[in-house]
Amino acid sequence: MKIVVTKVFLSCIGLTIYTAAQAVDVSEAVSENLKKIDFKITPSYYQSSDRNDATDINLRVSRGEHTGWIGRYGNSNGFVQDRIGYSNNHDFGLVRLVSSVEYGGGGYAGVSASTEIGGDTFAILGIDRTNLRPFYNLGFDPSDAIDLGIGTRALSNIEISLLHIRENRLDTQRKATHFVWRYKPSDLQRITIDTSYKSGFSDDGFFVRGYAISVTYDYDQYFVRLARDQYVNFSANNLNRLSLGVRF
Repeated sequence: MKIVVTKVFLSCIGLTIYTAAQAVDVSEAVSENLKKIDFKITPSYYQSSDRNDATDINLRVSRGEHTGWIGRYGNSNGFVQDRIGYSNNHDFGLVRLVSSVEYGGGGYAGVSASTEIGGDTFAILGIDRTNLRPFYNLGFDPSDAIDLGIGTRALSNIEISLLHIRENRLDTQRKATHFVWRYKPSDLQRITIDTSYKSGFSDDGFFVRGYAISVTYDYDQYFVRLARDQYVNFSANNLNRLSLGVRF
């Protein structure tokens, strides 16, 4: 009888130790998975020449090739639009594809796909489509457009790209050309300068031509962005933008 009790007792101890070890393994696995999830939050302030200033806040969550985001935009005139979106990044070696879908308040929906083809020097091809419902374009480029460009990462700590975006669905003649320069002076720092020129018809039917510049400085997980847009979103207004952000 004592032998049986002893065996049962030892079996219980063994089961307890095994269960505890499994729990530790599961806890470590969950903790490791959580470490792989990256967050980025970006509040922005937009100062418009017509005094219809606005704010926006965006939260992005990424894990591996998957990224999701939620955001809210609101201006002084009372227009508010919430949005939610998802993008997927596939790397096939010499072909890298990013596809995304976004839905906004008021029934707005949009999809896009962008491809890099090549190695350190690459071509850029893309297409954007919306359902033409009202929305405030936070990309500030023509929507319902095709994208064509080239870029290179062959230079040490420098990436440059030239991208032309042309609306090809509506008869607005809207187009924008970007030259983007990125430089990493150290592992913790990055400087990005995006200059662009746009032209095309506004919603009111007048033709505009304007420039924009955006400067972003990243230090570790923090970043700040300052921008100036002439005829923002092909309107009569000029816009100053300030964005702050943190990754965690």
